[in-house]
Amino acid sequence: MNTKSVAKDFPVVCVGGSAGGLDAYTRLLRHLPVDMGVATVIVNHLRTVGTRLHEILPRFTAMPVELITERLDIQPNHVFIIPSQRDLHVLDGEFRLKPISKPRGWPDVITVFLRSLTQHWDGKLIAVIVSGYDGDGAAALCGIKEVGGITIAQKLDTAQQPDMPESAIASGCIDFVLSPENIAQEIARIARAVSRAE
Repeated sequence: MNTKSVAKDFPVVCVGGSAGGLDAYTRLLRHLPVDMGVATVIVNHLRTVGTRLHEILPRFTAMPVELITERLDIQPNHVFIIPSQRDLHVLDGEFRLKPISKPRGWPDVITVFLRSLTQHWDGKLIAVIVSGYDGDGAAALCGIKEVGGITIAQKLDTAQQPDMPESAIASGCIDFVLSPENIAQEIARIARAVSRAE
């Protein structure tokens, strides 16, 4: 008997950010429907400080918010938070954590996770890059599009720190440039289209 009752082909939304990301995450979650059938994974690239997002973000959504642990089951209608000092991968419908591969300089945890999704996830992929320094995530966006995924960057004038969305846009592989509120609407629209197509 298969203990994994949920088929692992629902959409996964990766929201990548760092400096100024909290503002974007809260605005996005406030406007995301809780029953879209989508797993939302927040990949905040923090090198040194532990994350508190799993304590802060439940105020902004009725979805369960969980700090990712090794082999945690990926489920729809949940918000998952990457722990600090870890690279995040996906395998067999579960999260896998590895020691951070780039401990010095700007981390590339968003890029690492997006590449893992393109290789090991069967459902629709939605990559969202919000406020943050540097360009983490940008290198993986064309790969997301190659597997039929959707890529979204935060509108620069709505980001507290526009470097990351700017790098994403410069990749030439961004489908939409939107405010956090409109990103939420677009994710909901994509999720509805996926469920209708099934």
